[in-house]
Amino acid sequence: MSLLEIEKLSLKIGSVPILKDIDLSIAAGEVMGLVGESGSGKSMTALAVMRLTPALARMEGRIAFEGIDIIGATESQMCALRGDDIGMVFQEPMTALNPVKTIGEQVAEGIRWHTRASRAEAEERARKILDRVGLPEQKFALTRYPHELSGGQRQRVAIAIACALKPKLLIADEPTTALDVVLQAQILDLLKELVSENRMSLLFISHDLAVVTAMADRITILRQGAVVEAGDTARTLSEATHPYTRQLALASMHVPARVKPHGEETTENLLEVANVTRDYPGRRRSLFSRPEPVRAVDNVSLKMKPGASVALVGRSGCGKSTLARMILALDTPTSGAIRFRGIDVTSGSETDLRRARRNMQVVFQDPYGSFDPRHTVERLVSEPLHLLERKPNRKERRDMVGRALHEVGLNRSDMEKYPHEFSGGQRQRLSIARAIITRPKLVVADEPVSALDVSIRAQILDLFAELNQKLGVAYLFITHDLTVARAITDDVLVMHEGRIVERGKTSEVLDHPQTEAAQALVSAAPDLHRAIARRLQEQG
Repeated sequence: MSLLEIEKLSLKIGSVPILKDIDLSIAAGEVMGLVGESGSGKSMTALAVMRLTPALARMEGRIAFEGIDIIGATESQMCALRGDDIGMVFQEPMTALNPVKTIGEQVAEGIRWHTRASRAEAEERARKILDRVGLPEQKFALTRYPHELSGGQRQRVAIAIACALKPKLLIADEPTTALDVVLQAQILDLLKELVSENRMSLLFISHDLAVVTAMADRITILRQGAVVEAGDTARTLSEATHPYTRQLALASMHVPARVKPHGEETTENLLEVANVTRDYPGRRRSLFSRPEPVRAVDNVSLKMKPGASVALVGRSGCGKSTLARMILALDTPTSGAIRFRGIDVTSGSETDLRRARRNMQVVFQDPYGSFDPRHTVERLVSEPLHLLERKPNRKERRDMVGRALHEVGLNRSDMEKYPHEFSGGQRQRLSIARAIITRPKLVVADEPVSALDVSIRAQILDLFAELNQKLGVAYLFITHDLTVARAITDDVLVMHEGRIVERGKTSEVLDHPQTEAAQALVSAAPDLHRAIARRLQEQG
């Protein structure tokens, strides 16, 4: 008998169908992968199991957990199930955790609610589960708050909360999306260990086929709210009988067709970073002592030619974004120099900086967070035009915005819309349109595709390659995703603890890493081909 059975589940919000006749079952101790693009209904399926759907949602069909009718259960019955029998790890731990409660309070809360344990007993159990998920008491006291932890550490707290009562079913909704590959591998190993130790079932939701293949026994693939294919993970993905399954598999391994940018070869450098160091004030050891500096970037040097495409890879916290901010003249180095097209951006005049910034732009990781939701696309995309020597009039500005939108695959009519009217992939296209409207020579892309599903990611990478060829734009890609680095860049810089520890041609460095830092990144990076081959070999 299955632990969880979903039969003909349909869900509407208002008149809009979200889920359409979903069939899914999970046996005790089984790991089920739920895969699909953004908007396919993955998270809504998980919320339906937890009965956490929006108030306007109407559900039909059957969801049974150990014979209990989830759809017809009372709220008190669901409160008894949530946390005790069914645990959930949400995608973004910072929003899932309470910022005004300590991590000890948050882990102990569910224990006290379901077991009626005393405060001391609950704290002792909370301490044990936090130790188990890799947050030992010596470094991570129960009195610490979520903002004092890194992204990976916060995700471990979320897992501790979900697993504190050893639930029979654990739902993990994109638990590693924003983590670097080494942290991702650690979190996945932790989930595997907890599932094995506690004999839990796991519903693992992700858009990353390589990760799902490494984790799941069986897989269910959703598209537009409906199941298109389901079965044994390795065989379903290796045989890929459904066209959509083949499309996802190809998109996850997509490499854009790249052509060398037009223009003559030059010996001049577009960007020169020379012995740059950045220190930040740290904590005081005592009330009367001076704060000890924390070195975020340590004696970094690099050069980029016009039209080059370079990846800056490394683990979270290694200094990648700090270096990017200094290149963009948004932060000042403690020592060293940065020259862009001959202009010293570390000590240049305001006029020099304005001229430099006209020729460098940035694409952020979260396009929605980088847009003012009150402004139209026309205003948002045209923002960099104030850097031009001659300000365009209204007609010229609209023409420039329309051309930039067309170049990124959007329509001129989109100018009158607002950011919330676009999908995640379309908003990232808007970010790129804003970045190229001044015809910059350098674009710094900070994790530009990490939050996108595989199909949209493939489209955005194609767009970057096309703009590199047509406009000769040089790219500095900041990423922890080595598949992106391999697909879109010629050269790679590996950063570790503030230093560049390895550099060279992308294929050479990623195929034959020499340093421990590079080897750790390469070995932890998920690979769909390897994952399928390993699964098939295990099955004999």
